[in-house]
Amino acid sequence: MTITCHLRYIVDPYQLPAFEAYGKAWIRLVERFGGKHHGYFMPSEGTSNVALAMFSFPSFAEYEVYREASFKDAECLAVVAENEKHRFIVSYERSFFRPVFEDDQGVKRAP
Repeated sequence: MTITCHLRYIVDPYQLPAFEAYGKAWIRLVERFGGKHHGYFMPSEGTSNVALAMFSFPSFAEYEVYREASFKDAECLAVVAENEKHRFIVSYERSFFRPVFEDDQGVKRAP
């Protein structure tokens, strides 16, 4: 069963370009580890300090493999270090959902 991770970030509104670069890096990294990233959603109109992200893996077990691998991956660690240095993420919440897609927009499984 596909699992989707939903992240809700509280970000420093004065550092949105840094957070956007962070998001672009994680889109590529999640895809490299076998997930399907659905994008980062930056503040636009209204609230200036809330951003969202969603990505899916074919199963929670595969998500856990990604998490373990990301804690050891040099590029992932470098992206995390950028936030630790500049503190553009104030806080975040992580939730998991079971997505429903009309077609195959989710993570494709091997035949």
